[in-house]
Amino acid sequence: MPFDRISIFFFLLLASAAALFAWWGLGYTGSGNALIFMLATAFGLFMAFNIGGNDVANSFGTSVGAGTLTIKQALVVAAIFEVSGALIAGGAVTDTIRKGIVDLGTLTAEPEFDVMDFVYIMMSALLAAALWLLIATRQGWPVSTTHSIIGGIVGSSIALGWVASGMDDALSLVHWDQIGTIAVSWVLSPVLGGLGSYVLYYYIRKHILTYNDSAQQRLHDVKARKKALRKEHKTITERMTELQQLAYTGALARDAASARTIEDATEDDFESDYYKEMYRLEQEKENIDAHRALTLYVPLLAAGGSMIITAMLLYKGLKNLKLESTDLQNGLIVLMVAAAVWMAVYILARTQRSSSLEKSTFLLFSWMQVFTAAGFAFSHGSNDIANAIGPFAAILDVLHSGEINPKAPVPTAAMVTFGIALVAGLWFIGKEVIRTVGTELTRMHPASGFTAELSAACVVLVASTLGLPVSSTHILVGAVLGIGLVNRATNWNLMKPIAMAWVITLPAAGLLSAICFMVMRAMF
Repeated sequence: MPFDRISIFFFLLLASAAALFAWWGLGYTGSGNALIFMLATAFGLFMAFNIGGNDVANSFGTSVGAGTLTIKQALVVAAIFEVSGALIAGGAVTDTIRKGIVDLGTLTAEPEFDVMDFVYIMMSALLAAALWLLIATRQGWPVSTTHSIIGGIVGSSIALGWVASGMDDALSLVHWDQIGTIAVSWVLSPVLGGLGSYVLYYYIRKHILTYNDSAQQRLHDVKARKKALRKEHKTITERMTELQQLAYTGALARDAASARTIEDATEDDFESDYYKEMYRLEQEKENIDAHRALTLYVPLLAAGGSMIITAMLLYKGLKNLKLESTDLQNGLIVLMVAAAVWMAVYILARTQRSSSLEKSTFLLFSWMQVFTAAGFAFSHGSNDIANAIGPFAAILDVLHSGEINPKAPVPTAAMVTFGIALVAGLWFIGKEVIRTVGTELTRMHPASGFTAELSAACVVLVASTLGLPVSSTHILVGAVLGIGLVNRATNWNLMKPIAMAWVITLPAAGLLSAICFMVMRAMF
């Protein structure tokens, strides 16, 4: 990473935000546990930093790989929508035990249980999950941050149970059926993501991209025939006598005037064979209707995509706001957004009729991909920031109140600081994961990038509604693989270590967390 102005800016911004939050937090928690609070803050920000480097980078990999956004532009979009999602819809409270994966009730009920052991569990989980994410990120492996933090909590909880009452009781703390659903997600998530993107991209390629390629080739043929006609016309003219050239030039002049002034000209309105043939070629060009797919299918596709993204925001991204809107109201909002998007994209497609077909396709799908990336980023910021802020808020609540509560308040100051760490992580260490998702698994185009993001959003929405155990990271990677299958250009050799990383994420984070817990408990 070059030490440029942006790097200096984010370093100073993160350092300043961390310092201000530390100053606020010491007053909030009191001075009795200052060292614990400072370490917990460092571990929490480290976790948010690595979520940005892995999970956020994974989300924007398709946009950067397709050439829709540069890394700096992706940074701006992430900064706005990820942080906005965290602040607007990140939730005022969070679960103190993520996903109900462990049951500490039997331990906390014991008279000798020290509430600080709970703090050490969460601190260890944050540090272990962050370390594993850093390792995966440096290798360019997109892994699940949710699985990482769950593994961390499971590992440190088992370590506490083992110390307190033996290994048998420690293992009984874990809800193994929940671990089973995570194992199911290793297969279910990429399969659903890949299936969704394969079907969608197959039809986009068939009805839009292949049509455009065919139209472009026909336009090229017409252009080549026009060029050949001009050359032939020049050769024939040079062979004429002066008298023939004089008469022919007069006919050409009259034909040229007709071509400029008669809007509804027909072939019979021209005298010369040259203009008659040019007229036929021009009519052939008009009959190709090269922009037909862009004006007919792309607005419909954009409208459908906007419905999915809007529904995802209403039912998933904004769920913590508890808007209490009815399904009918949400449905009307979705339809209004879809209608507005259809009109906007249709008008944009119509204005591109005079432009190059290739450039028009790139532009339209680029705009659509930015829309899906922004929606995905907002939903991501509102949900997955909890993987860092959840355990930290639980620590903060214990240090403040001295008790373990099922729900912990999330201070705005913490959400802002962690949001800054998220974006800083994307900038400093996210490029390896962006390269993996955006270019190395398969080649990307704005059309395929839009497909991957939209398919992933659709699967996340449907799976959340049905309660299926899925991972958004695995879904998006699966969607990218689905694109590669359609194009017959998938890098399966790279996918092997990524799949292995998915399987070992939970046990690796768990082992690291258990070690961290034992060290921390011994130190304090």
